[in-house]
Amino acid sequence: MTELIVNNITIKQIGLTEAHLVVGLFNQYRIFYNQFSDIGMAKAFIDERLQHNESIIFVAIDDDSQQPVGFTQLYPKYSSVRLSKNWILNDLYVAEDYRKQGIGEKLIKTAMDFAKNNGSTFVQLETAVDNFNAQHLYESMGFIKQDNDEEFFLYKIALNS
Repeated sequence: MTELIVNNITIKQIGLTEAHLVVGLFNQYRIFYNQFSDIGMAKAFIDERLQHNESIIFVAIDDDSQQPVGFTQLYPKYSSVRLSKNWILNDLYVAEDYRKQGIGEKLIKTAMDFAKNNGSTFVQLETAVDNFNAQHLYESMGFIKQDNDEEFFLYKIALNS
């Protein structure tokens, strides 16, 4: 599994046996997007995605406290024309006390490296139209706004081979 250590934060890919590391963060992510809190449903959802190899999850761990402080979850997106599997960076969340420390950017870079190393040509993501911090981060990293609706902006970044 992939592991990256930067500034006392370790970012690693997790499997089903480590799903517990992201359940609380995933629940907080859902609350951020105005969903109700339900740890049981959050656990079941994460477990099912990992059990069926339907997503890839990277978690950021604070080396000092050994606590998970952020995560990102990728879902595959298949292209018949390109004959490739690309990735949707669907979920990105950093605990409030750890924001503005570059953890979100490190999680995104790890996801992009994973995608590129697995032959993907792009990563795409969406964010709420009122999530200005995320929009700034994505645009500063080279993501290009593709489209939007009333609630979300769609971004995409090409992965150069």
